[in-house]
Amino acid sequence: MRWGWIVDNAGRIGDLAWAHFSLSWPAILASFLIALPIGWFAHRHARTREVIVVLTGLLYVIPSLALFVAMPLFLGTSILSPLNVIVAMTLYGLALQVRATADAFGTVPGDVRQAAIATGYPAWKRVLSVELPLAGPALLAGIRVVSASTISLVSVGALIGVASLGTLFTEGFQRSFPTQIIVGLVGTVVLAVLIDAALVLAGRLLMPWHRRVG
Repeated sequence: MRWGWIVDNAGRIGDLAWAHFSLSWPAILASFLIALPIGWFAHRHARTREVIVVLTGLLYVIPSLALFVAMPLFLGTSILSPLNVIVAMTLYGLALQVRATADAFGTVPGDVRQAAIATGYPAWKRVLSVELPLAGPALLAGIRVVSASTISLVSVGALIGVASLGTLFTEGFQRSFPTQIIVGLVGTVVLAVLIDAALVLAGRLLMPWHRRVG
C-alpha cells in the first residue's frame, strides 16, 4: 500500500465517493417507490403473483454492462450520462424489491386486516395505516438488500466512463497499481456500510413500535 498516494488523492477519492453515492440513492429510492404498488398488487392477486415476481426478477439476469450501453437507445441520453446508470440500477432494484415487497405484505396477519375491514377502513386507508406499517420491517430488509446490490453494481458504470469509486478499479487495473484498486474496494464497502446504517437508523425512527416489540 502506498499511503502517500491516498493522502495526495484524498480529494479525488472523496469526489468519486460522492459521485458513487449520487448514482446509488436515487435508484434505491425509485426502485422502492415503484415496487411498492407492484408488490402490493402481486400480494393481493395470488393468481398473478408468481408471473409478476418472475418477470420482474428476470431483469436481474440482464448483464449490467450491456444494459448501461443500451440505456442511451431508450432514453435518448449520451453514453456518459449518469442517468443511464441510475435507470439501470432502478431496474435491478425492482428485480429484488418487488418480491421482497410482496413477501412483506404477506407478513401482515390476516385477522388484523379483517379487523380493519370490519372497522370500516377504506381500502387506501387500510393499506397506508395498517398494512404498510406492519409490513415495514420486512420492507426495510428488502431495501437493505437492494442498497447493497446497487452500491456494488454502480461500480460497473466506470467501464463506460461514468465516474464512481469503480473508476479507481479501472484505473488501478490499467496501471497495475494495487493501492488504487484496494482504495476503490474499501471505499465501496465503507459506503455500503454507511448507507445500510442510515437505513437501519431511519427504520428505528420511522417504526418505533417495531423497536419496542423487538
